[in-house]
Amino acid sequence: MRDILLQISGVVAIAAALIHGVLSETKVFPRVTIEPARLRTLFRFVWQVPTVAWIAGGVLLIAAPSMASEPARHWIVITLAGLFAFSAIGNAVGTRGRHFGWMVLGAVTVMAVAGY
Repeated sequence: MRDILLQISGVVAIAAALIHGVLSETKVFPRVTIEPARLRTLFRFVWQVPTVAWIAGGVLLIAAPSMASEPARHWIVITLAGLFAFSAIGNAVGTRGRHFGWMVLGAVTVMAVAGY
């Protein structure tokens, strides 16, 4: 059961990342004005860093149960639980709880810890 929880948390993390990436590119950036214009690309790349991190974390959570190393599983779960918990808290504080992202990231954290 704990392996399934880890894998589900990985799938949810990847889904959250893809939703974050698509919504930001289709809903946020078309309405944002960033001056000077050369910083717009930099801002987009920085904004998408969590997207890439969450996808990579999701892949590691999915792969962790098939690793033969218990220490690898331990550090993957501990590190990514911290990453997703920090992301959930930042989202909740930054949006005053009005955005569903903190709940999704919190669910990833809880499932990863439960699968530990």
